[in-house]
Amino acid sequence: MQLVAGVDSSTQSTKVQLRDFHTGRVVAESSAPHPSTTPPRSEQDPEVWWDALIQALSDVAEHLDHVVSISVAAQQHGLVVLDGDSRVIRPAKLWNDTESAPEAQQLVDRLGPDGWARACGSVPVPAFTITKLAWLASHEPDSFARVARIMLPHDYLTWRLTDAFVTDRGDASGTGWWDPVAGAYRPDLLSLISDRSDWADLLPHVLGPSDAAGEITSAQAAVTGLPAETVVGPGTGDNMAAALGLGLRSGDVVVSLGTSGTAYTVSTVPANDPTGHVAGFADAAGRYLPLVCTLNATKVTDAAANWLSLGRDQLAAEAMAAAPGSGGVVMVPYLDGERTPNLPDATASWQGLRSTTTRADLALSAHEGVVCGLLDGVDALKAAGSTVDGDLHLIGGGAKSSAYRTVMADLHGAPVVVPSASEAVATGACVQAAVVAGHDLGEVAGEWALGEGDTVEPSGLCDSAAVREAYRAAAG
Repeated sequence: MQLVAGVDSSTQSTKVQLRDFHTGRVVAESSAPHPSTTPPRSEQDPEVWWDALIQALSDVAEHLDHVVSISVAAQQHGLVVLDGDSRVIRPAKLWNDTESAPEAQQLVDRLGPDGWARACGSVPVPAFTITKLAWLASHEPDSFARVARIMLPHDYLTWRLTDAFVTDRGDASGTGWWDPVAGAYRPDLLSLISDRSDWADLLPHVLGPSDAAGEITSAQAAVTGLPAETVVGPGTGDNMAAALGLGLRSGDVVVSLGTSGTAYTVSTVPANDPTGHVAGFADAAGRYLPLVCTLNATKVTDAAANWLSLGRDQLAAEAMAAAPGSGGVVMVPYLDGERTPNLPDATASWQGLRSTTTRADLALSAHEGVVCGLLDGVDALKAAGSTVDGDLHLIGGGAKSSAYRTVMADLHGAPVVVPSASEAVATGACVQAAVVAGHDLGEVAGEWALGEGDTVEPSGLCDSAAVREAYRAAAG
């Protein structure tokens, strides 16, 4: 049997999934945790990602002799910097680190929102890698002067496996210094940070969707348990991998409920939104991936459960017991600031509280607040020119919640598909690994039954327009 391995290195953990190369059948899965982080300073030592990958692989060691290829998907935007001796200089600043908010504003002021949208498809916000690099230059100039290589989280893990200094177009498009339309780096954008003349030497080579990064080195084969001849794919960002794992068609929309929330679609037309709401990313298959990201998703309902002294399942049960609209209670879920809209210093609030407000109202309002913010993101995709009239796929940890499923279908006002595959990102990494090993991308979706799952119908009890309008009024 030939297997492919897909890695999802997220903020919270590293997951490994093994699938049959031909049928896509899941053979084994494993996971190892990462240390938790909390904005505004959200950092992790890249070594913990590597350690977690080794642990996750060791948990499926009995299958590794059959692996022919592997690809790594990882959290986008994180800044990994190495010195001339290939040593990590400092902990990686992650996507949800908001300390670079002043640098983001300074960069936008230098070029203007329209200029940034035309240059790289996106207007910088604190999540973007370029703002974190600007923060490093401003706050830790000695560290910045030592930088010899700049990587993203997936680049780092691919490098550890192969010694290849590479990236892919999907993840590169989230840096703020790569143009997804021209398919080229923009050193002029980096020159807004520093007049260094060696930018080209600091950046990884951008691979195509089916290009191999290389093979597992013999040294890392001994460490990981993977065969030395295992082919390593280009890897990509987590959202790009999920799009592969769902077999998205034009017009389909994904809403992901994880620590953060995302809403995105695939398109043959690039997006460049000067409002900054929509990031004009590339995908991992030669197309584009217009995307909206919110900083606060399942962390909101986890916090609400804690405040109400409930477990997750209990919170969901309380939410399902409330009438749609939460008795007029609205939660604005900006617990750790917000990325879309760009409000890094914002805080959360509960509005419309009365003496008659119940615990169930509070529970439902937390779910509704998260979902309303993400559906506003879907509206932003449409306003930026994307087609969003296909199926809505609900993925991520929150998709397992009956409350989130029901609220999403009710407020969307149309059926929602919850894919059977439990790990869309790791599945997408498996798809990429299969393509690099010789599978045809156009055939994988059908042969592997990608994106199929349960359909959740709206309850018919919710006035979605009223709930969403109340949310917009509360959020300002």
